[in-house]
Amino acid sequence: MASVLVFIVVIMMIYAVRHVLFTLNRLFGNQRHPYLDIDCARWPLVTVFIAAHNEEKVIEGCLKALLNSNYPVSSLRIVPVNDRSSDGTRDIIDQYVSQFPGRITPFHRTSGKPGKAAALKDALVHAHGDLAIIFDADYIPGRGLLKQLIAPFFDPEVGAVMGRVVPINAGVNLLTRMLDLERSGGYQVDQQARMNLKLVPQYGGTVGGVRLSAVEASGGWHDNVLAEDTDITYRLLINGWKTIYTNRSECYEEVPEDWAVRIKQVKRWAKGHNQVLVRYWYSFIKSDYLSLRERVDGLLLLFVFVMPPLLLLGWFLAVALYFLNAGSLVSALIPVFALLAYGTMGNFAAFFEITIAVLLDGNRRRILLLPFNLLGFFISLFAISSSVASLIGDHLFKRDMVWEKTIRYRKA
Repeated sequence: MASVLVFIVVIMMIYAVRHVLFTLNRLFGNQRHPYLDIDCARWPLVTVFIAAHNEEKVIEGCLKALLNSNYPVSSLRIVPVNDRSSDGTRDIIDQYVSQFPGRITPFHRTSGKPGKAAALKDALVHAHGDLAIIFDADYIPGRGLLKQLIAPFFDPEVGAVMGRVVPINAGVNLLTRMLDLERSGGYQVDQQARMNLKLVPQYGGTVGGVRLSAVEASGGWHDNVLAEDTDITYRLLINGWKTIYTNRSECYEEVPEDWAVRIKQVKRWAKGHNQVLVRYWYSFIKSDYLSLRERVDGLLLLFVFVMPPLLLLGWFLAVALYFLNAGSLVSALIPVFALLAYGTMGNFAAFFEITIAVLLDGNRRRILLLPFNLLGFFISLFAISSSVASLIGDHLFKRDMVWEKTIRYRKA
């Protein structure tokens, strides 16, 4: 038991060192934005897919923003993917189709396998050109965002591009403010540092794009996953394609405003991410296209949703050793273990990453909310551990995956 506890402490220390390195790089390292200055070009054909299931509250905002884009109209196709909606989503889409003839090609899906990945797979028949940009319906892209996301694809080695996600409803309550901090740490520091260090930036499934020929060459679009974005990220990497993160390409989203919705969201992310871990960890290690640093960082990223149950196990072992009179060992390990565990696992953006992200964003007062992230840490810890147990149950009992849609709050 003591040996297992020591092993867990070492693992937590590795993750803590990783986050420290990312933070230091973001502060003092060279910042890579290699495609930022591309503004004038022969812009290629691109299809923008908007994933929508019962999105009457938000779909209009996304459509308006895309119609206002400065991307050449002749090279842009907008495809709202209306996946079996039972509210007014279809009517809103059709109104915009009639108002802007030729600019919007709707895909109304009335049957088929549920879930975003399956809906997008069916919608790909409407793609023109080799590039696809994907937004969730609650996202509001800026006027110049499409050009910023397309520019990296002029590099023939790029298979996927990811922009930065910024909450639009951060000021609603304590939870949204905490999630705003989490997003800042995750994108402003974590993703940008991985881009700087030529590690493994992650395609996030929205506010990003893929090269369809690269996805096809890497096995096609999979509809049997909950995290199609992580699945695509790793299959592209295994097959030699690069993923690019563009930190200055901001898009605005709604984050959950109540804990029940947040917990369901985290569980879905954890289950989908761990599905990818099980499927690809060995292929990732064996790939001939990856450097040593990419292999190490990619594996640490793959295992990030395994850390919560591992952490709970560590706490259980520490208590058990205490009652088994292993007091000297526990007293030596627990202070280090507790500090590094929170620093590593706090809402998946270490507290020092969040701190630096807040400073870089120029809003220092937000740092006063940092202690509240301990609450989010504990809730995520148990939610993710529950999701891991559920995933094991799904495998043992051959249960089908269930897609849990995130509730929208914006008024129609």
